[in-house]
Amino acid sequence: MTWANVGAALFWAATAALGAWLATWPLRRRSVAGLIFSVTLVGTSASTAALLGAVHSMLLPMGHEVELVILTLAAGGLALLGAGAAARRLSHEHRSVQAALADLADGRTPPADDMTVTRDIQNLRRQLRETALALHESRDRERALETSRRELVTWVSHDLRTPLAGLRAMTEALEDDLAEDPAQFYKQMSISVQRLTGMVDDLFDLSRIQSGNVARLVEPVSLDDLVSHCLGALAPLAAARLVQLDCRVEQPAVVRGNAPELNRALTNLVANAIRHTREDGIVEVRVGTSPSGFGTVCVRDECGGMSPDVLPRVFDVGFRGELSRPMSVDAGRAGLGLAITRGIVEAHDGTVDVENTGVGCEFRMQLPAA
Repeated sequence: MTWANVGAALFWAATAALGAWLATWPLRRRSVAGLIFSVTLVGTSASTAALLGAVHSMLLPMGHEVELVILTLAAGGLALLGAGAAARRLSHEHRSVQAALADLADGRTPPADDMTVTRDIQNLRRQLRETALALHESRDRERALETSRRELVTWVSHDLRTPLAGLRAMTEALEDDLAEDPAQFYKQMSISVQRLTGMVDDLFDLSRIQSGNVARLVEPVSLDDLVSHCLGALAPLAAARLVQLDCRVEQPAVVRGNAPELNRALTNLVANAIRHTREDGIVEVRVGTSPSGFGTVCVRDECGGMSPDVLPRVFDVGFRGELSRPMSVDAGRAGLGLAITRGIVEAHDGTVDVENTGVGCEFRMQLPAA
């Protein structure tokens, strides 16, 4: 045996492999099954040509060329049968993935794992299913958000129209000298302007919070002082509604946050409690610390409570309460106060929730301690 003879046999094998590769080029481009058949045929052709080249180069004994070719072709036939089975399996898995993609494209969730496919395809189908579920959740959130936006536009438009119509009527009366008491008209106009300013401020704050533009200048904030300032500012509102404010510091708490933002969030909670509490009722405010170390502020009112299906919507944009207990007209808001509170608290890595307490509701605001 010489290296020249070996090289000649390898040349036969390479030539046959290249010929089979070029001959099956359209087959490979048609499907994965065609690619498998092409690879198998190339390997069989190369093996057969290598044996013939070895015989021609006298590396193997002469006279047995036919037997060697038959054996090689038989082995190649078995290889082709195996390739056919593999191609059939791959075609089934390809159809399985196509079906999952079609479900995903049509907005449907692909069914559970198909146990007749390989583990790699199972993982791929599982990922497609998780993607479909995530898309469904995202679409549901987008629909809910769009519905909330449409309702908000409707409510705000209605709330803006009322004071604007009053302002227009009063200004026309003043221009025509039809106002019997101009001073009273000016007072009512000032109240209407304040209502409009409040709604515009709420819309601006909500837009700022939803865009993530919440003041992040944090510092240690005493919840005791925060509650004290808040109740002092809301005392006139409580007095006008004959509501008593009761504050108790069960345990001093200091949190890290932006004082003006937190004051806005707390003011919304307490003002909401005052507006919904009956006359001669009590709004209780408690300051303390939770077992997990969070600073807490609990605001308890006497609104009569809410139905369980309404409680999860309290902090939604535009929510105004149940029809049996609507927000007062003179509140001058568009149902944004509690939504703003939730946005501010969550921006401070805190939580705010609500639950019924029998005679009313209790709002609990928790913030990370300093």
